[in-house]
Amino acid sequence: MLIGIVLALPLLSINMQQRPQESHWLVKPFSLLGSAVSETFYSFSHGVKGTTAMYVDLINIKKQSEELHSANNELQARLEKMNELSLENDRLRELLSFKQQTKMSLTSAQVIGRDLVIDHNTITINKGTQDGIKAGQAVVTTGGVLGYIFKPEPFTAHVMLITDRYAVVDGIVQRTRAHGIVEGKSQNGCALKYVERTEDVKQGDLVVTGGLDNIFPKGFPVAIVESVERKTFSVSLKVDLRPVVDPYKVEEVFVVVDAAKEDFGDKYALPGTTAADATAVPGTGATPSAAATPAASPAATTATAPVAPAAPSAKPATPKPTTATTAKPEEKRQ
Repeated sequence: MLIGIVLALPLLSINMQQRPQESHWLVKPFSLLGSAVSETFYSFSHGVKGTTAMYVDLINIKKQSEELHSANNELQARLEKMNELSLENDRLRELLSFKQQTKMSLTSAQVIGRDLVIDHNTITINKGTQDGIKAGQAVVTTGGVLGYIFKPEPFTAHVMLITDRYAVVDGIVQRTRAHGIVEGKSQNGCALKYVERTEDVKQGDLVVTGGLDNIFPKGFPVAIVESVERKTFSVSLKVDLRPVVDPYKVEEVFVVVDAAKEDFGDKYALPGTTAADATAVPGTGATPSAAATPAASPAATTATAPVAPAAPSAKPATPKPTTATTAKPEEKRQ
């Protein structure tokens, strides 16, 4: 111990002579080693802490993302529902406005079914005989003719569309007042029959109802002329039509209980195709002013309507719609 103390005295004296801020050369290796160990431990602990915090944050972010995704889906569903309600509100507002502005007696109904049989084009509405619905009553929308009732039941009714091959509607070419009968031809089209060959019918003309028997209102849109063909050995024109109303997109309809002799005149006339713009029909002697008179005054229709030259095989154009409109579908179906 004495020898150890004697040997340590010079070292202690040398260490005491150094400045307090300076480290002894014997202590520096231990200091460097301690600093390295401390730095390594700090880095490790900091990395573990950061990783743990990131993991926790990811869990929270995932939870928040799921909540936001669920809320977004709910808001999207509400938005779609609001859009649907807005569209329905617009349709109902249009129906209400149409009903208020007309003097016809109408019963509103909703489409609840469609005929899947290719041979027939019909729809089913949610009103029947309990609501005063009868066979033969016209069915219309705010845009045009849809068809008529052919099979009423207590709480529902079947509507024969104008595109059904058994359907017939009295029609008039609005521009020239040429009469004919609109008959169904296919699911997307119909034809204007019994139009005399001398009549002026062009592609794009609007065909409206004639108003016979007070079933349909007069002057209501039915279809638009797609093509006109004049056959050499035929006394009538071959006129193909496209309905103004797509029956497969209709959701609400009106059943005409009483047309009240409503005459829409040129209210639904296409631009440039009004009765006032009609030109003289070859061979009839009709003038533009005479052709315009029927649209302004129903009483003048008979006096000023164009009369074609008589043909032995020509079929009468006026009497047929009266009988065919109400009797033809039922007789053929039975």
